[in-house]
Amino acid sequence: MGYIQQASPYAVNPLGLQHCLYHFTYMWLRNGDNFWFFLTTVAESRAYGYRFFGGRWNHYSIALREITSFNCSPVPTLY
Repeated sequence: MGYIQQASPYAVNPLGLQHCLYHFTYMWLRNGDNFWFFLTTVAESRAYGYRFFGGRWNHYSIALREITSFNCSPVPTLY
């Protein structure tokens, strides 16, 4: 997988995460952390799904206010 360009941290609408449901999404957070996230639910103030760390996918949630930017990628197909 190639380099993913980080989106601008200005005017990010976390509710736009709805378009990333069930997609692999790269997240950048206010604390400088960045990681792959598989988004399954977007609630009023949190995003829920799975974060890849420790060599596996783990349940994880993120406060929407902590997200600086994100980038969705389509789900890969097997054919």
